[in-house]
Amino acid sequence: MNLMKGVESKGVLDTVEKELIAIACSIVSQCKWCISFHVDKALKAGASRKQVLEASWVAVLMGGGPALMYAQCVLEALDEFKAK
Repeated sequence: MNLMKGVESKGVLDTVEKELIAIACSIVSQCKWCISFHVDKALKAGASRKQVLEASWVAVLMGGGPALMYAQCVLEALDEFKAK
């Protein structure tokens, strides 16, 4: 828990930036539950739909075809959480 608190606390990167990284890592890790969780947290922290999608495309670039398949979970989460 201390590691999680330390990583999630504001540092050089703000909360939005950290959550966007977490979204990309979730896509490459192929964890649909993590994707949904971090999209929700990113939006609550103030991320825009465009920022979330851009982070997702970086993950697809790095993760290839399998990441592309999991990127659709981002779209579902954005719709579920009504991102603007």
